[in-house]
Amino acid sequence: MRRNLRWSAGIAVTAVLLFPGTAHAGRDDVDGGTTTDGGGTHLEASAGAGQARISFSGNGTDGSGGLTSTQSTWTPPACYYAPVYTPEEYQAYWAELSREFYSSGWPQDDKDLLRENLEDSYGEKGEYPNYNIEKQGEGMFWQVVRNDAYPVEDQLACEYRTFFVEFGDPPPDVPGVVNISTLAELAYERVRVPDTDIELNPDGDQTVNLATWVWLDQAAFEPVSVTASLDDYGLWATTTATPTTLTIEPGTSDARLHPASGECAVGGDGSIGEPYSRGRSGEEPPCGVTYLRATHATGSYGLTASLTWEISWEGSDGSGASLPSGVFETTHEITVSEVQAIVR
Repeated sequence: MRRNLRWSAGIAVTAVLLFPGTAHAGRDDVDGGTTTDGGGTHLEASAGAGQARISFSGNGTDGSGGLTSTQSTWTPPACYYAPVYTPEEYQAYWAELSREFYSSGWPQDDKDLLRENLEDSYGEKGEYPNYNIEKQGEGMFWQVVRNDAYPVEDQLACEYRTFFVEFGDPPPDVPGVVNISTLAELAYERVRVPDTDIELNPDGDQTVNLATWVWLDQAAFEPVSVTASLDDYGLWATTTATPTTLTIEPGTSDARLHPASGECAVGGDGSIGEPYSRGRSGEEPPCGVTYLRATHATGSYGLTASLTWEISWEGSDGSGASLPSGVFETTHEITVSEVQAIVR
């Protein structure tokens, strides 16, 4: 099928200079709006009257917290090009926008410029005659999508552009255009993992100089995945997060970690740490902390449990790779008491 790869530049000038908000989109999804959860904020796309047609699915969308990349220099894309409008939606979008603009108090020269640009792009002899209405159901108009979570200068790295791609055709190989690896990065941004709710023994208040055993519920920390798809184009990427290491920070320098690094690796059976069992009070826990000072004079200690997740992805064309690991942490308030003797 034929694909028009020319950029619609003239209309972009009008859209950006006169309607800066209409050429803007946040994070992409088939649902509009903005939501905030315990792991941070993620933004859904709202590009004028349309939305970027990237769908997300998988058990990795059900958790409570987003991951923070372990590489500060890497982030998912701040802007990219994705399918936004069907021909009918795009025609309706410009009909409403131009109607409002023509009835506004803008100078007549600006109104004439908009009419000229619309005619050049979507008139009978334009790049996309009659907004490609005759291709309804056969393709979509692609536009820039910008993520509000990033600095404006990063969002503006992608110019405002419009182009049409028919279903079944690959997107043009142009920087910023969504491809399988971009979908993998966008899926990473959507991964939500469970809270790092550690188990402790003793349960409740801890005791000075008595080791606290720490472990995680194995069933709650299995790999999670998110698939990002351009369904009409047959492109998808599945990004999988696998827990690897629990790192403990006791919240005070008056403590001794087990192991000394504070890093508790995932065992061969997928477990992290070991539950305490009767008769092991004299042993050093494989994962835990011994507090050396009570909290009655200082207030509770904020024990931070950070779980590191390795990230990998595979795509619809058989490709795949790794992405920087992600971390999600939870802080637990710990009270430590002084007891001369304890019997377990």
